[in-house]
Amino acid sequence: MKIIEPSVELVNAPSYLNILSLIEQAGRTCYKSESKITEDSAEKFVRNILKRGHEAVIEHGVVTVRFICDRGVSHEIVRHRLASYCQESTRYCNYSKEQFGTEITVISPAWTSPGYYPYTVWKKACSEAEENYFTLLDIGCSPQEARSVLPNSLKTEVVMTANLREWRHFIKLRSAPAAHPDMRRVARMLYDLLSVRYPVFFEDIEV
Repeated sequence: MKIIEPSVELVNAPSYLNILSLIEQAGRTCYKSESKITEDSAEKFVRNILKRGHEAVIEHGVVTVRFICDRGVSHEIVRHRLASYCQESTRYCNYSKEQFGTEITVISPAWTSPGYYPYTVWKKACSEAEENYFTLLDIGCSPQEARSVLPNSLKTEVVMTANLREWRHFIKLRSAPAAHPDMRRVARMLYDLLSVRYPVFFEDIEV
C-alpha cells in the first residue's frame, strides 16, 4: 500500500491577460462601452463588476483542474454544478495490475499524522481493505465487485472544468471552517494556484 499527499494541478488555464480581455469584452457588451477598453482597463472593470455582485460576467472564463485526492473528497467535489468531470473509475481500474504498482494508493489524512494513534488505526484499516480487495480478486471477483471493500481514503483523480464564478463558489464553500479537513486542504491548494494566476478574481476571498 502506498500513502501519498493530495495535489492540485491546473490542466488548462488561459493566461491572465487573455481571460481578463475576454471577460472585459463580454461584460462591456452589456453597456456598449467597448470604446473604454484600454491596455490596463480590464482589471478595474472586473474588480468593479465583482464589487457589484455581477458575477454572471465572469462565467465566460473557464479553467480546468486536476485533483488528486481521496474518494471521500471527490464525492464532495462532483456535487458542484455548472461543471464537467472525468474521474478515475474503480469499476475499470484493477489495482492488482502493474500499472498501479500491484497495490492500492491512499491519501494521507489531514486530521492526523504518523506517530499518533488515530493514524495507526487508519493505516491498519486501509491495509486490511487492500488485503481484502486482493483476496476478492484472487477468488474470481471483478474489480467492480471487489471495490466494495475499498476505503474512502483511496486515491482518485478528478479532472474538473468550471467557470470562474463556480471556482469562486467552490473555494468559498470548501475552504470554510465547517468544511471537512481533507476537503479544506485541497480547496486551499486550489486557492493558492488560482489566486496567483488570476489575482483580481480571488483577491476578495479569504481562506
